[in-house]
This record gives sequence, C-alpha cells and structure tokens, in this order.
Amino acid sequence: MIAFLRFRYLLALAVPVLLGPSGQAQPSPGPVAAPVRSAQPVDQAPPAPRAAANAPGTGYPFYMPMAGLRPPAVKLFIKCDASRAARREVYAGRDGASLYGRAEGGYEFVFEAVDGDGHPCVYPFAPWLPQIVGPLQGTQYIIRSSIPGRRITFRTSDQWATIDLRVFDFGRQRVHFELRDVELDFPGAIQPMGALHLEAFGGTPPGLFTAVVRRSKLYGGKNALFVPGGQTMLYVEDSEIAGNVGTNVDQEHGTYINGTLVSHFRNSSWQGQQAWKDIASGHQLKDKAYLRIYENVTVSNRPKTSAPSAMPLIDASAFGFTWADNLRLQRLAPAQAPRDGLVDLRTEIVYGAPSNYPWNVLADGSWRMPAAPLAALDKIYLSVFLNTSVESFRTEPFVFALRSQGTNLAPGTVTVEGNDRTSRGQQRMVALAFHTTGRVNRVFSGEGWTFTDPQLPADARWVTDRDAFIRHALGLIGR
Repeated sequence: MIAFLRFRYLLALAVPVLLGPSGQAQPSPGPVAAPVRSAQPVDQAPPAPRAAANAPGTGYPFYMPMAGLRPPAVKLFIKCDASRAARREVYAGRDGASLYGRAEGGYEFVFEAVDGDGHPCVYPFAPWLPQIVGPLQGTQYIIRSSIPGRRITFRTSDQWATIDLRVFDFGRQRVHFELRDVELDFPGAIQPMGALHLEAFGGTPPGLFTAVVRRSKLYGGKNALFVPGGQTMLYVEDSEIAGNVGTNVDQEHGTYINGTLVSHFRNSSWQGQQAWKDIASGHQLKDKAYLRIYENVTVSNRPKTSAPSAMPLIDASAFGFTWADNLRLQRLAPAQAPRDGLVDLRTEIVYGAPSNYPWNVLADGSWRMPAAPLAALDKIYLSVFLNTSVESFRTEPFVFALRSQGTNLAPGTVTVEGNDRTSRGQQRMVALAFHTTGRVNRVFSGEGWTFTDPQLPADARWVTDRDAFIRHALGLIGR
C-alpha cells in the first residue's frame, strides 16, 4: 500500500543561524566540535564505518547469512556490440532461449562491460529475466558487469522498462539477489513499480531473501527502487538513486522500502524525486524497514526534471530501529511551502508483519516510560543519529520529528488511530541525536522522547556502536 497522511505545519520565519553541537543557536559558525565517533573496530579508518567482513566492495554485512548459497546453475554472457545492433541480448555461447523463459537453480547474467572501441557499453533495452521456477533453497540471481568497477548502462524510453525479479512463496528457503556495476536509465518508464523492483513474497522465518546493490545507479519507474514488505534484507553500497518518473507524484517516491527486515545503505545518495510545482510530492527515501542503517548517505531534494519536492527528505517508520552516521541532508527551495522537518519518524501506519516487532506498536497501557529513559534504551524502539549535517535554502525549524504512538488500528486496516490521544509516558520509543550541524533552529520537533547530545550512562553507550545496535535490534526478533 502506497499511502500516507500529509502533515502540514506553519512555516517558521527565523533569522538564519548555525546549530552547534550543543543544540543551541549560535550567532556565527565559530569553532566546530569534533564529530561523534561511533564505536568501530580499530582496523577501520573514519569516517566510513566498517560495513562488511571482507574487503570494501566485495563483502557482506556480518548479520547477513551467506553460508549455504550455491553458485547459479545457469551462467550467461551477453556481448556488447552485437546486442546493441540487435537491440536485444545476443549471447556468447549458451543462449537465453535455452531456458525457455524459465530458470531453475539460480542464474547469473554477465554483460560485457566495454564495446569494441573500449568505451563503457550502453545496452538500448532493459534486461530480460526468465521466470523463476523449482526449488529456491540457496539459489542466487545475479546481474553484473563483466569487469568489476566498470559500470554498464541499460538505456531505453520504453514505458515498461524495469528489472523485475519475481520470487514468490519462498517460504523457509534462503534466496539471494545481486546487482553490480549497473546503471538503469529508464526516463520513460512510467508503468513499473520500480526501475529495480524486487518482488520477493511469501517468506516465513527462518526463510530469508537478501538483495545487494553495489556501484549502481537507478533512474526510472514509479519508484526508482521498490521493495515490497516481507522477510527481506537490503544492502546498498556505493550507489546512486537518481530519481523516479511516475506520474502520481504525490504517492510515489525515489525509493519505497515497505515493511522489510533491514535496509542498510552505505556511501550512497538519493535525489531526483519526481515532483510537481503545485503538489507537495513524495519523499526521496520512504523507508519502513524494521531496522534501518544509514552510513555516509546523502539525501537531497535536488530534482531531475521537475520542481523539488516539498516533503521531508526521509519518511521512516518510528516502529523499529534507526542508526545513522554521517547523514547529509540537503534541501532546495520547492515551489510549495516546504513541510517542516527533514527526517520524519512516523507512526500512523504499521507496515511490517507483527512478528517483525518485539513490542506492541500501540499504546495499550502495558508500558510506562521510566523516569530515566536513557537507562532503558534496550527496552524501547530506538533511533540514533550521529553527525548529521543540514544544508538548506532556509533556516529549518527542526531536523527530526518523532511522532506519537496511537491506541488502535482502524478496523480491517493497518492505519493507526488515536495518535493525538496518548500521553508522553505511554510512548515506547526514543530518538537521540549527536553532533547535528547546519542551518536549523533546533534538532527535534517538540514531540516524544527526544534527546540532543545527551550524556549516556555507561551501560547505554552501546547505542553508538553500529554492530552492537544491529545485534540488539535483530536479536529481539530472532534474527
């Protein structure tokens, strides 16, 4: 379901100031305090936190179980010049027709990285994918360039252009997808849900679908990247989400992550949300995963072909966990008055399966926030933002908003009601921000349990350690 409620706020008129690390308005930039260093192993140099056990660009996050995956049963190599001339895949050796449209045991498509003149290859079509059939346990589905680090491009104005991986009813099986060194340039693709659409449905624990996107660029579709809800972990590294081209601009987004287990983004950027001058439009990043990890991520409302979106840059669920380090937020002036806030932690819709949440997402009277919330950070839904920077055309009234939990779901829906009727003490969620800088008046809006540059108790300092934070969040749901 792609639906959201729009919050409207009064536009704050304030003299530009720089927010210092203490959260107080400063009359001039002056000296800047050293950024907060997240707790990382000593073998990793800042500012890029360690994201994989192996060499950069080749490993996988420690929590992503890769053992037991088997090599794809089908490997096909696609030639550049011949494919460009034919405007379809031309294979070297085994032909794709041998699959009869169906693939069993996994597949790997390897596209020739350079043409006969040594230039990066541009394929004038969207890649063809077979129908996936048969047992899925341990299977991999890979689309990649023949040369690591040399990006290939798929470029077409076809209104249906997409990479649409369909993995249905995988149940308790383990399945993996990977996109490496690929650019999707689909400026006319107004029909597909995503330029990259990962349709993985029907998983039940311990079943798991993982998806990895490396060194890639995505543009096109109603959402440049669309991931439906389910037992999915998504990892995006060294990539650019360059925008969408959908026509329902108020209900579509640069990226839509819907009720998954994990979204983990590292050294990547988001921009180009399709917008319209007299419509508030969608978000650059709409992320409803249970656990969200953002490392060295830039999110901007810089447009591709339209006006900048007036909405918050990131629309995330307050239910679950967020950990961010070096999040860079950039806002250009939209045609409309912008919605206040750049990161909105929202509570009006429940996106994930009930098993994805260790505690009730509604305020039901069973919880009362202790007098010292910072001593109870292991017992609540938690968002932690380290070293966030803000660039804006105006002085932003605040950066982060943590919305209130409600009392019940509307009958037959996942829409939360009663958010305006719960007390602060009933809220089982906290947001922390350390060393937030930029052109803003304050770090948080006035709602919820929020703390700016707090002094953490010794036994709560694990929250600044990315790996400890991940282990805690996933451990609560047996992952």
